[in-house]
Amino acid sequence: MKIAFFEDEYFENFLPLTYTRPTYDLRCGTSKLYEKIVGLFPSVEYVFFTRDYLAPIYAAQGVSTNKLESLDDDILLINGSLLASSNLKGTIESSLGKNTLAFQKERLAFAYLKSDLVKEVGELFLEPIDKKSIKKLKSKAESKEVSDLKLLEYTWELVNNNAEKIKEEFSSIAKGGSQGEVDSKATIYGDPKNLYVAKGAFVEAGVVIDVRNGPVYIGENTYVQTLSRIDGPSYIGKDNIIFGAQIREGCSFGAVCRIGGEVEETIVQGYSNKRHLGFIGHSYLGEWVNLGAGTTNSDLKNTYGTVKVTVRGEKVGAGQFVGTVMGDHSKTSIGAMILTGKKVGVSSQVIAYATEDVPSFTMWAKSLGAKPTEIFLDSAVETARRMMARRKVNMTKDYENMLRKVYDLTKQERKEAKVKKGKFKLE
Repeated sequence: MKIAFFEDEYFENFLPLTYTRPTYDLRCGTSKLYEKIVGLFPSVEYVFFTRDYLAPIYAAQGVSTNKLESLDDDILLINGSLLASSNLKGTIESSLGKNTLAFQKERLAFAYLKSDLVKEVGELFLEPIDKKSIKKLKSKAESKEVSDLKLLEYTWELVNNNAEKIKEEFSSIAKGGSQGEVDSKATIYGDPKNLYVAKGAFVEAGVVIDVRNGPVYIGENTYVQTLSRIDGPSYIGKDNIIFGAQIREGCSFGAVCRIGGEVEETIVQGYSNKRHLGFIGHSYLGEWVNLGAGTTNSDLKNTYGTVKVTVRGEKVGAGQFVGTVMGDHSKTSIGAMILTGKKVGVSSQVIAYATEDVPSFTMWAKSLGAKPTEIFLDSAVETARRMMARRKVNMTKDYENMLRKVYDLTKQERKEAKVKKGKFKLE
């Protein structure tokens, strides 16, 4: 048996993050969504299915991607929006042995297909699964309903589940005791066993780490500077630098981040900079994001009411605490302010205030009287190339092609937002 991760049409609900990655590559807790499921079946080979313009990026990482010839065995197909839970493996294993489709509220959560049927219907998974694809699959295999799985529908669900997933997963990644160094003048509140400092990591004197309400994981070669406070549950990945930050509960940072100021209940995909003072809460930042000094977002309405987020053109109630979603390579100016529940697209720049969703590849300074202006594509690519080089990552041709494709895919959202072409200027 092999595992194949696929997307369904709900990937659009996670935009702009999923313009540049499949849904299963999003983070929650201590790892990415697909990594959690791979951990449940550690000896099983896995493959990826995703949109065609993303496939070269993931194939370059050594994972068979969009290759139908790799489906040469019985296949367990997993929806990329599935959040692993304690009962997931048992639910899946109860469905193995015959052609089975497992649905949750009409969404395909997972499928087990024998090798002969895989050859017949495998090409359906080269595109995000939709109602038309499901109709074809239902004519070929038995269907069942599963109601006890976490099949994610919106980005804020990743943030809302983050703290609990850190708690659940901590013991599986913090084995054998800390290997890094904690200065004797750092302060740890709570059971020290709930703090793990990985090899090469260092925590300076004067740092406060509070694990009374949940564990804290500090990854390899991460450096935590004096005057930082870290509240658990929190996960800090490898090669991060924490600059005197106030990291509140429920934070999860991927690799190579620079974090300062105050951060609460926030996921950072990786390779992003929130170096300076300012508050970011209940948010999800993609990769290669750079927040200017003083950047702050709102994550709570003054009425304490439900925050509504625009998803696929519709207003959706997202809960009381909802912050910002920022796509890859987006930037903010110094002193930028982002209102509750607003999104910033891929390769966009926010100057001053963002009171609306910001389309991808857009220079946004409406609050200063400037018209939203499309960023020149070549300029956006070169800016991305320079930022990546600062972290010693070379932009490949496949990656550049992906950014150019995202520019094409987002033309309509710029049109609807009345983004003009030409040189940006303040009126």
